[in-house]
Amino acid sequence: MSTTVETRTAPAAVIVAIDGPSGTGKSSTSKAVAAQLGLSYLDTGAQYRAITWWMLNNDIDVQDAMEVATAAAKPVIVSGTDPAAPTITVDGEDASGPIRTQEVTSKVSAVSAVPEVRTRITELQRTIAAAAERGIVVEGRDIGTTVLPDADLKIFLTASPEARAARRSGEVKGSDLAATKEALIKRDAADSGRRTSPLAKADDAVEVDTTELTLQQVIECVVTLVEEKRATK
Repeated sequence: MSTTVETRTAPAAVIVAIDGPSGTGKSSTSKAVAAQLGLSYLDTGAQYRAITWWMLNNDIDVQDAMEVATAAAKPVIVSGTDPAAPTITVDGEDASGPIRTQEVTSKVSAVSAVPEVRTRITELQRTIAAAAERGIVVEGRDIGTTVLPDADLKIFLTASPEARAARRSGEVKGSDLAATKEALIKRDAADSGRRTSPLAKADDAVEVDTTELTLQQVIECVVTLVEEKRATK
């Protein structure tokens, strides 16, 4: 008498690139999708915030591109990729809280525009993605175009400036909606206009407009796209 044992094939590892401007739901969506599908997760924006925070803490003039470039290789940045509890340390110190201050937010575009900074962080991101055995969701602004141009799936999230400002204001108590909208538009211009790796939609990316969607609807949409891609690998 023979017994047939059914073996289940593990889902194919996929690299998912999620790009888009601030306030489109990138982080919340990426973390939820990664957790739901058992993938690693990387917030690349946190890495740029981390190096900016280090620069400010070490009295580097972030408006001086040459000074920033010279210091770019110095900090040791380590990113944890558990979507349920992503972490980031700089020189062994937990930086997850300090990198979210308004001071860092206002300076990160200038620091991230420096080519030497982008080269350093891009190498770090590619190393992390390559090491993710089960696959990874990587979110940022130039992932599909520059960091991981061969990603299995590229998604570009968009939303109206009004919707993005409302979401961002809701995250920060007492924030001014008009000022938040103005800051977002200013950051969009800086990120889209920089010479090195600007914020842009990859030609083969799937665009998802989140303006009229709830977070759960965006998550469901992206999960479906990832599962479809997995099925074809």
